[in-house]
Amino acid sequence: MSTDPAAHIAARIDRLPLSRTIWTLVVLISLGGVFEFYDLFFTGYVAPGMVGSGLFKPESLGVLASLKPLAIAGFGTFVFATFAGLWVGALLLGFVADRFGRRAIFTGSLLWYMVCTAIMAFQTSGLWLDVWRFIAGIGIGIELVTIDTYLSELVPGRARGRAYALNQFITFCVVPVVAFLAWAMKGSTPFGLEYWRVVILIGSVGAVVVWFLRLGIPESPRWLARRGRIEEAERIVAELERRVMAEGHASLPEPVAHTQEQPGEGRFAEIFAPRYRRRTVILSIFNMAQVIGFYGFAAWVPTLLMHRGVHVTTSLQYAFIIAIANPFGPLLGMLFADRIERKTQICIALVLMALAIALFAQASEPAVLIGLGVLFTLSSNVMSFAYHGYQTEVFPTRIRARAVGFVYSWSRLAAAFAGLAIGILLHGWGVPGVALFIAASMALGFVMILLGPATRARSLESINE
Repeated sequence: MSTDPAAHIAARIDRLPLSRTIWTLVVLISLGGVFEFYDLFFTGYVAPGMVGSGLFKPESLGVLASLKPLAIAGFGTFVFATFAGLWVGALLLGFVADRFGRRAIFTGSLLWYMVCTAIMAFQTSGLWLDVWRFIAGIGIGIELVTIDTYLSELVPGRARGRAYALNQFITFCVVPVVAFLAWAMKGSTPFGLEYWRVVILIGSVGAVVVWFLRLGIPESPRWLARRGRIEEAERIVAELERRVMAEGHASLPEPVAHTQEQPGEGRFAEIFAPRYRRRTVILSIFNMAQVIGFYGFAAWVPTLLMHRGVHVTTSLQYAFIIAIANPFGPLLGMLFADRIERKTQICIALVLMALAIALFAQASEPAVLIGLGVLFTLSSNVMSFAYHGYQTEVFPTRIRARAVGFVYSWSRLAAAFAGLAIGILLHGWGVPGVALFIAASMALGFVMILLGPATRARSLESINE
């Protein structure tokens, strides 16, 4: 067995049985993602209310309206601001979790976006809604990168697929909640506020509870060990082992250390070193492609339904029914997440997404629209949990957060411009134009993901060194 202390720490984590202790950590980390997803997904469901308030008319967009494409896109500027903020957070600040630790950034970024989102809820012009949405998006971008990194380092390799499936099952449970709130409150003025403002504020208030719940989550022992803080890492792993054994696992198997990773703090340039350059490029392109389908549908589903002839109020009802499917994709994934290679799961899901959106563009019957919307949602969520796990596995601990932040940031940038593109495509070519755009993007993502390495049931260290 290797004498490298960091390799020994990693081996001790990987030999832990799948106990209540491990799954509790996954649940607590996932709770941290619940309101990030709430914040991301309320976009599509508050769109009719925001547009109905006149906030995205040219006069309300201020200086943004001087650019004709932005004036035409209307609500698309809000989608653009959301993902532009996520892009800045993931690309420029993704490294902070590598520098300061997973736990500190995990808690701090939640406070950031929570405050900014609450301020945004009280804005009275489209311009300032977009400004505060951009600032809040920076915090969400940092948070999502940190959550993915955290999970990969705390869960044994043979269970990472199920851990990401459970993570996204929990976080996606909030999507039908926000869809229901938007549908149920449509046209009302709770507390004297327009309904969409209350929907936004509920997310900020709920995040306060989660902030306290996750204070008990330990720092990543893998990160501590790679930073030379062996004693701290030893204490955390020893406590995990003690808790696991107290649950009835009287003895633990002998840890088997794998190939050592390089110690110390990594450099951003390393993601373009010969060992990782190919992974960085293909995952960057994949992220740009997949997000066009994932958020292109989720953020616009009520609007897409309206363009298929469904009344605004009924579109929110249908959107709520479709949204109920969100948690079930990852829940089904628990059955095969660690049985099928991650790349295979992603590719099958991409094919189903392309077929579903192509048929959706031609349908008009409510039952068919809902059925295809559910199929697209289930497939996109299988794709989501699989690739979130995959992209954290293919980079070493010393650069994991900054590498994931870099490749993930391209999905944010693509989504920002896709929001504008979908608004323009709907204006000029309707739902068929949007469907062609999404299907072509899924095909590109399919090709890219085939080029990556296999990762199922392998230790992080064996994948990366």
